[in-house]
Amino acid sequence: MSNLTFRSATVADIPTIIRLVTSAYRGNVSRQGWTTEADLLDGPRIDPEVLRHDIERPHSRVLLAEIDSDLVACAHVAIEDDAGYFGMFAVRPDQQSSGLGKKVMTEAERIVGKEWQLPIMKMTVIDLRDELIAYYERRGYVRTGIKKPFPYDDVRFGIPKRDDLRFEVLEKSL
Repeated sequence: MSNLTFRSATVADIPTIIRLVTSAYRGNVSRQGWTTEADLLDGPRIDPEVLRHDIERPHSRVLLAEIDSDLVACAHVAIEDDAGYFGMFAVRPDQQSSGLGKKVMTEAERIVGKEWQLPIMKMTVIDLRDELIAYYERRGYVRTGIKKPFPYDDVRFGIPKRDDLRFEVLEKSL
């Protein structure tokens, strides 16, 4: 991973980002890694217009991680309610468990803590994802107990396969 570089996404990157995020979370390809949501959700994981908005809006950055100019991971960081927000975190399935995700999270936390001078990073995770929540807890995030409803009526977030989905807010002091 010595050739790992980070950069901010542009609108031209949207198709590549969608392929990466989909491969990490949906369909059979996602089952190669451990972050799959294929048993919980079907359909798209990210909407192109939402992604475009995240790339273009102020106080928002879609962070891309590349190895030799090949996109291998991404994350979205933004300022929301005077805190950093971390989302759309995806690592290519064949690169998962390699330490790459930790490096992307470290860079996202650096942006929020050092560049934006914010003391806290927050994220939302489907509360049924125990293994994923444990991953974030090992990196210093804590469960807040705050739950948010899953947007069942908005197919931009996917097509639910269960009726008990909801988000939990995790946070970390930076």
